[in-house]
Amino acid sequence: MFRQMLRSKIHRATVTGAHLEYEGSLTVDEDLLDAAGILPYEAVVCSNLNNGERFMTYAINGKRGGGEIVLNGPTARKGAVGDQIIIFCYEYYSEEEIKRHAPRIVRVNEKNQMIDASAKR
Repeated sequence: MFRQMLRSKIHRATVTGAHLEYEGSLTVDEDLLDAAGILPYEAVVCSNLNNGERFMTYAINGKRGGGEIVLNGPTARKGAVGDQIIIFCYEYYSEEEIKRHAPRIVRVNEKNQMIDASAKR
């Protein structure tokens, strides 16, 4: 049996832009994607701390070190610049893998600069 577990998250990222006329996705600073182990075009779930919206999309690379967190396409309706979001990435694990599993938690400051990236058990 496999269970879907949290693999990583970027905690309390601040939305820096919203582009409705884009095909759709979530632009994330490439440094943060690397720290969280999220690949370009990988599915992510986002939760908006300001309005309670929760949505699924895919991540795309933003400028490395630029602190970009941009809601694109329809997701632009799920938040506003300045909102704080949590970006979750899940994976399926076997019962044996779960025993050793620890999700990677990436914490950022108000400018979306990484302040901590650690595995939590």
